[in-house]
Amino acid sequence: MPIPPPALADAPDPAARALFLDAVRFDGHGLIPCIAQQHDTGEVLMMAWMNRAALAETLATGRVTYWSRSRESLWRKGETSGQVQALVDLRLDCDGDTLLALVDQTGVACHTGRRNCFFRALRGGELAEITQPEADPEALYGR
Repeated sequence: MPIPPPALADAPDPAARALFLDAVRFDGHGLIPCIAQQHDTGEVLMMAWMNRAALAETLATGRVTYWSRSRESLWRKGETSGQVQALVDLRLDCDGDTLLALVDQTGVACHTGRRNCFFRALRGGELAEITQPEADPEALYGR
């Protein structure tokens, strides 16, 4: 029988966070891919990168934080858009080199204004957008 995830308010203690961090196999750039999945529906929302600091902050605060490779800084999901990801559970794969974040997503996850980032697929021999934006990216990000 699987062990249920912790309650949202149950942040792991410092020793448990250190244990988790030490089990992670970061790549040569100090990064690990993290797949974000809506905890209650199973919808895959996005993939982003975490470094050790982003992972440590996520575990300590319960607010999902990533590493922005383009800005070379921590990216606290929703800090500009309000589209926050609250951590429900964090899982490490069998090789220790990929994370699965079960989250409670507020609003849309994709910077295009779509619920998730996986909106392009082959349809009729062409690459098609299979979902429409649910929010205006300019309103979310001021772009």
